[in-house]
Formats: sequence, C-alpha cells, structure tokens
Amino acid sequence: MPSLVSYSMELTAAYAARSSAFAALIWWVVPVTGLLGGIGYVIWVSKFKRKFESETSRSVGQFQRFQESFREEPKEEPKAEPDNSGNRA
Repeated sequence: MPSLVSYSMELTAAYAARSSAFAALIWWVVPVTGLLGGIGYVIWVSKFKRKFESETSRSVGQFQRFQESFREEPKEEPKAEPDNSGNRA
C-alpha cells in the first residue's frame, strides 16, 4: 500500500506537469491569437478603409453644417455719416 507521502508527491508531480503544460500552452496561444487578430485587423482596415473614410468625411461635413446653422452672422452697425461740419452725427 502506498504511503500518504508518496501519493502526495505523485499528485504534486501530476499537478506540476499539467501546470507547466498549461503555462506553455498559454505562451503559445496568446501571441498566436494576437498575431492573427492583428493580421485580421490590417486586412479589414485595408479592405474597408475607403468606404469608412468617405462616410466619416461626409458625416463630419454634415456635422459642421449643423454647427454653422446655429452661428449668427455679426450684424454690421451702420456707419455714421459725417455731417456738413465734419463731425460725426
């Protein structure tokens, strides 16, 4: 019959083996996922860039026109005409 200590050591070794395998998997999965995500993003941006640029500039133009619709033109005050004496009225 195996002793409690040897059984405990076997469990510890099994856990360490699974733990290091999991750590190794993480060290491969995370960078590969990041790389694939980056490549996918670059392809997506290059494929749809023109469409979104035109929509963005059109939207910005509409927003600027919207803002300008609230601005009031400064009213020019009528210039005082000098009277015959040369003084302004």
